[in-house]
Amino acid sequence: MKIDGRDGSDNIEDRRSSRRSGGKKIGGLTGVIVVGLIAYVTSGGDMGAVLQAVLSNATTSTQTTAAQPSAQEGQYTKLVSVVLKDTEDVWSDYLNKYDISYKKPKLVLYRGSTTSGCGAAQSAMGPFYCPADQKIYLDLGFFDELQRHYGAKGDFAEAYVIAHEVAHHVQNELGILPKVHKAKRSLSKKEANKLSVKTELQADCFSGVWARLDEDKNHILDAGDIDEALHAATQIGDDTLQKKAQGYVVPDSFTHGSSKQRREWFYRGFQSGDIRKCDTFKLL
Repeated sequence: MKIDGRDGSDNIEDRRSSRRSGGKKIGGLTGVIVVGLIAYVTSGGDMGAVLQAVLSNATTSTQTTAAQPSAQEGQYTKLVSVVLKDTEDVWSDYLNKYDISYKKPKLVLYRGSTTSGCGAAQSAMGPFYCPADQKIYLDLGFFDELQRHYGAKGDFAEAYVIAHEVAHHVQNELGILPKVHKAKRSLSKKEANKLSVKTELQADCFSGVWARLDEDKNHILDAGDIDEALHAATQIGDDTLQKKAQGYVVPDSFTHGSSKQRREWFYRGFQSGDIRKCDTFKLL
């Protein structure tokens, strides 16, 4: 992805100057993320289970320590800033055609843990969007794990991750997330999981729409970028994660969609450049 010399977003809140640390170790960030992902994919996407799993493997005593960004973090930060700016421009222009004023989300960079409008934020959760405060939370260490543990390499794989979380904000702006959350309250866990999958696949499709529109406007793509995004979508599909975590797949517990579904919906959005082609459910 072409990022050199390009403008970045002002809507980044950097909380990396301090982090929580303690005496009990589980193999560094890799261990934390693996514990979190195992809890996530085996609990039907229950963030409470994620927190319980992570906290049970972490020390109860904490201290605040300063940490200086590495050169790699500097590259990640630049990428995040440029991608966020591109999403702001693309979605502002696109939604304006429908007389919708786009409220730009904040993106919070942190290390280890922080607080959010949706409760505690832990690295193990991976990147996530909180509709309560309309912020995206990201520990940049996730990008290292995306490459090392899941084999999803390349800057556009990372851009896809950011675009996916921004897509949840777009869903919130369109009133989709509130409807989903309301509907889930009256559904069984199995049916709620199905609705979660539709929500996540639509976010993948919106991510593809962003990639198409940004390419058309700014010519951001290098050769192989879309393949990087498609590979990342494959590596974080529920079936792939469950197979790695527990050796078998439980489709009824899927909350984000299979690898095939995630790849196909991203590509549908990229081919069309139109969110009307992203109707995974009848909410638009």
